[in-house]
Amino acid sequence: MKRILIIVAAAVLAAAGGGGGGGGGGAGNRLSIATGGTTGVYYVYGGGLAQQLSANIADTRATASVTSASVENIKLLAGGKAHIGFSQADTAADAVNGKDTFTAKQPVKAIARIYDNYTHVVVAPGVEATKVADLKGKRVSLGPANSGTQVVARRVLEAAGLNPDTDITKQQLSINESVQAVKDDTIDAFFWVGGLPTSGITDLATSKPDMKMLDTSDVLAKMQSTYGQQYVSLDVDMSATYKLSGTIKTVGIANVLLVPDSMDEQLAHDITKTLFDKKDELAKVHPEAKKLDPALGQQVAPVELHPGAARYYKEKG
Repeated sequence: MKRILIIVAAAVLAAAGGGGGGGGGGAGNRLSIATGGTTGVYYVYGGGLAQQLSANIADTRATASVTSASVENIKLLAGGKAHIGFSQADTAADAVNGKDTFTAKQPVKAIARIYDNYTHVVVAPGVEATKVADLKGKRVSLGPANSGTQVVARRVLEAAGLNPDTDITKQQLSINESVQAVKDDTIDAFFWVGGLPTSGITDLATSKPDMKMLDTSDVLAKMQSTYGQQYVSLDVDMSATYKLSGTIKTVGIANVLLVPDSMDEQLAHDITKTLFDKKDELAKVHPEAKKLDPALGQQVAPVELHPGAARYYKEKG
C-alpha cells in the first residue's frame, strides 16, 4: 500500500489556512481530508484520495488527517479547519438538521455517497453473549467521543433495551485502542462501524480467532422505526472477510463525503470528478472504492449536493 501522509491535527489546521475549501484556481489549493482512526477504512481511503487529488488537480496538495471520524469531521468542516470529510449518513443527516449531537444546522454539503458501513459488535474470547442485549453488565467500548460509531452504538443498545450510560460499564476507545483492550482483557466487547475489511479487526481475528461478532438484525426494526430507513440490513461473510466462521446480519449505514457549503464550485466539481475518474487507483488502496458509482453517488439526501458535485453528475448524465 502506498505511503499515506499523517498530519497531526494542529499541523493540518495551520497548513490548511482555514477557509471553506481553498481557492478554485492558480493560487493553489491545500486541502485537508478529515478521516478517522489509522486502522479504519476512512483513513486508508482518505490517504488514497489525497494522493489522487494531489496528482490530478492542478496546484493542489491534499493530505489526510487522523480524527475521531464523523462528528469531529463535520465540526472541522464547519469550523473551516478541514476541506473534505468522511461521515456516516446518519451523522450527516443530524448535522444538516441540527439534531442530537449538533445544536444548530451545520454548513456542509455532500459531493458523493461512497460505500456502506457495517456495524461490528466484537465480543472478546470467553465472553458469553449471543445478542446485543447480552452485553448488559459488561465492559463495552462505544467508540471514541465525536464519532459516528458512538452514535450508532448508543442507538443499537437502546434498540436492544439497554441504557448505554447505566446498563454497561462504558468506555470510549478508538478502534486501535479497542483492539488492544481485547488483547489485554480489559474490555468484554466493542462497537466499530466501518467498511469491510477493517484492518484493526483483521488483526484481532488473526491473533484471537475465538473472538466473535454479534448478529444485530434483531434491533434493526426498532432503529428504523425510531430513526428511519437510513439503517439497512447487511450481510457479513465472516470467512471471506475476517477468516472466521459463519455469516451474520448487521445494521448498515451509508457513508458520504462532505465539504463546506462555501467551497468553490469548480474545486468541488474537480474533487468529485477525480473521485470517480480514479476509482481503479483508489480500489488498489482499499477494496471499498470498487463500490464507487455516479448513479449511487448522488443519493445523499437529506444532505444537499454541493453545486459543483451536482454539475459533475449532470455532465455524466
